[in-house]
Amino acid sequence: MILSGRQIKEVQNDKIIIAPFHEEQVNPNSYNLRLHNQIGVYEDPILDMKRKNALKIFTIPTSGFLLEPHRLYLARTIEYTATDYYVPMLEGRSSLGRLGLNVHVTAGFGDIGFSGYWTLEMHAIAPIWIYPGVDICQIYYHTIEGDYDLYQEKYAGNNGLEASKMYLDFQGGN
Repeated sequence: MILSGRQIKEVQNDKIIIAPFHEEQVNPNSYNLRLHNQIGVYEDPILDMKRKNALKIFTIPTSGFLLEPHRLYLARTIEYTATDYYVPMLEGRSSLGRLGLNVHVTAGFGDIGFSGYWTLEMHAIAPIWIYPGVDICQIYYHTIEGDYDLYQEKYAGNNGLEASKMYLDFQGGN
């Protein structure tokens, strides 16, 4: 079952943490997360999942930044989120989808126990200007049934924009 916007407000600072929290970002069954001013691109045009790929991080100016098609951009949310009680899910906003902007390639599914900032895997169908602070995506929460373990793997407790850590899988890491 998905939590309603009213339920998200009720359990905020108890079973869900969204910081900073602004009531105007609450939707009927989700909460809008905003785009931070950090964005990154991989330095090498050819990526290797067995090694750490260097990421160049820079600041999106208030005047905006043009995303180019056929390029992967990593960005992050302003909001820090955490929950040990619900399964967080992330989706793009329909208004941005109608402009051809995708906010995640595959990582819209969160694990119960994840805490941190959401790294967005953005790519554009057509050139599009983006701006820091814009409502970029929405988070929603599912209830969970049965016994469960909390997420404690390689992206747990992140403090900002993070590149892929898949190379750790080849080194026996989480």
